[in-house]
Amino acid sequence: MSINKEIPYKIYLNEDEMPRAWYNVRADMKNKPAPLINPGTGKPVTAADLEPVFCSELVKQELDNDTAFIPIPEDIFNFYRMYRPSPLVRAYCLEEKLQTPAKIYYKFEGNNTSGSHKLNSAIAQAYYAKKQGLKGVTTETGAGQWGTALSMACSYFDLDCRVYMVKVSYEQKPFRREVMRTYGASVTPSPSETTNIGRKILQEHPGTTGSLGCAISEAVEAAVSSEGYRYVLGSVLNQVLLHQSVIGLETKAALDKYDIKPDIIIGCAGGGSNLGGLIAPFMGEKLRGEADYRIIAVEPASCPSLTRGKFAYDFADTGKVCPMAKMYTLGCDFIPAPNHAGCLRYHGMSTILSQLYHDGYMEATTAVQTDVFKAAEQFARVEGILPAPESSHAIKAAIDEALKCKETGEEKTIVFGLTGTGYFDLVAYEKFHNGEMDDYIPSDEELEAYFAKLPNVEG
Repeated sequence: MSINKEIPYKIYLNEDEMPRAWYNVRADMKNKPAPLINPGTGKPVTAADLEPVFCSELVKQELDNDTAFIPIPEDIFNFYRMYRPSPLVRAYCLEEKLQTPAKIYYKFEGNNTSGSHKLNSAIAQAYYAKKQGLKGVTTETGAGQWGTALSMACSYFDLDCRVYMVKVSYEQKPFRREVMRTYGASVTPSPSETTNIGRKILQEHPGTTGSLGCAISEAVEAAVSSEGYRYVLGSVLNQVLLHQSVIGLETKAALDKYDIKPDIIIGCAGGGSNLGGLIAPFMGEKLRGEADYRIIAVEPASCPSLTRGKFAYDFADTGKVCPMAKMYTLGCDFIPAPNHAGCLRYHGMSTILSQLYHDGYMEATTAVQTDVFKAAEQFARVEGILPAPESSHAIKAAIDEALKCKETGEEKTIVFGLTGTGYFDLVAYEKFHNGEMDDYIPSDEELEAYFAKLPNVEG
């Protein structure tokens, strides 16, 4: 194996090289994301509309389309220092295994107790809740990474944490559930009998395995009906992509340190938090005309919002209690197949990423479940990290691009986001190894039935 000793396996930044401000990519977007719509009034939401649901400071961040850099509060920065900066790793062993001339790097976000990138936003949202004097927060979680991260963050600030976990993941991933409980959170499988919306969904869809849209509805109802509580979300929202920009800012700083310019940047895409955070500063350069990159979003073929969805206004949740967002969506009633990429099973996509994709600044592709796990296994055997199923979508696309370089002889530089570890996903790996995993893909007819129910909102 030929190693360039000038570029180490792991590129670390010093603490004084860590970003001191989050980057808001909306400031550089000519076409801003369309505003959220209040379903009651049919008009764009205001801060007054959102503050009964979200923390006041987070509402400001959510609606801020113009401020490019928002300072990271000292308490959050000091917490980041516990596990950040995270390493940018040169995948020398994977390159050797693939016999590719491509140079492959991955930003590894699993070096914290939550095992994923989710803690970057969880600690910020918990901080603002504590600063506002709240008792606690409610949230949803898919595979459990977000719920785990938020549980840890709330424990740090002595906040109560109520988590609604998508039922299929609650059953598939009991160990993540127990980590959340260890941090003091209550965890309820969703849809549940504990909320009006949960009971309604169960009545309409008996035996449903749930979805992130269902869990969001329950968490919002629980927040607005409990004094001293607010709802927090781990993906999709503008504020979340803002907090996750630390991933991209660190990645770019590490690459710049060794004068490396990526050709291709790849991230898995469910609601958009990891992808949006990873690409933020690179997309900013692209929007300003300073540089160009090929940016690829990878989503599960079973939940293909970007690649097969409609760019339209839709409800952010199944219970239709949240504002409507203009995004690529499969319809808020869409219940995805119970696959093992739990955090990617959301019916829509971030309004920021949806607008950027619509305007041609990035690409999107899909991967079927068994191919994703093949790539995960291949990566684990040579790089020594068992990746989360969500992250493995990016691994699959990175391997595909590296093999294309092998065919053409091009020495492209590929960077992808390794969002977290898969050590709590061993039930999924077991099903893969036992040949019990399927590759369900929704038909056009199924999707059209959901599209027919989209709200008739222009914008």
